Amino acid sequence: MTTSSALPEQAGRTCHHVINPFHSTHYFAPELAEEMAKAGIEHRSAGYFACRGAAMGAVGPGTITATFYNFKHELVAQHVPQVWTVTTPQAVLDARLRAADATLRRLLGREAVASPEMAEAAGLALRAAEGCSRSARPLYAAHADLPVPDAPHLAYWHAATLLREHRGDGHLSALLDAGLDGLEALVTHTATGRGMSHQGVMATRGWSQEDWSAAQERLRGRGLLDAEGELTEAGVQLRKDLERATDRLDRAPYEHLGAAGVARLTELATGFTTAVMEAGAFPATLFGK
Repeated sequence: MTTSSALPEQAGRTCHHVINPFHSTHYFAPELAEEMAKAGIEHRSAGYFACRGAAMGAVGPGTITATFYNFKHELVAQHVPQVWTVTTPQAVLDARLRAADATLRRLLGREAVASPEMAEAAGLALRAAEGCSRSARPLYAAHADLPVPDAPHLAYWHAATLLREHRGDGHLSALLDAGLDGLEALVTHTATGRGMSHQGVMATRGWSQEDWSAAQERLRGRGLLDAEGELTEAGVQLRKDLERATDRLDRAPYEHLGAAGVARLTELATGFTTAVMEAGAFPATLFGK
């Protein structure tokens, strides 16, 4: 372990940004839809709520809405807890792992999946995850109770999941402190040009255009958005402050790994994430303005 002064200020954020997409590939993959269908889950949203929430058990819609944060509760309630009447959390966890396996093998190819670099990335990411904290982090804590898969590419995917959910849980604390509800968080993130597109939000999060417009109006009232829906100077600063707060809350795993380990993990993760993106893992219309 290194001291915090040895770790560059944004090293954890930089590492997260190249690890997180590796985890997320399966959400957009046909393999996940196929596995969910085998488990009796046909609707895409139901599959997402089930596979991401299954580590917490057969929880109700309130828990999913609270921990996922930016979905409209009415959309969640359409599918949860009904989804648990057709399958079980363990069956979903098993299906999710099979989907991740098939997705990564398709996107990366046999050589990359079995490479020494993949095993090294898994070891580094798992070591970083040792520094995570369960306190006030429900999604991370639930996934931390799951066994680490044996295959290196799945061990790396599991570690990426832990690091993603740890940062995400902390980010929700930052959003609450900033006074942003789930939709306001989406609106401001979309306005940065780096978040989910407006089209992507409307297609996946359950909000209506009326909801979106009302959130924009609330943000204008706070001086965070201008008349065109772009971030004001105060809005830009708020988003920067949110990322810095999230960095502080998510610093422990990267301090635990140390500056040299974080730099190497970032290098390896960049290579794997670039490969899956070049293989078409993500729909272009869901991200950016």
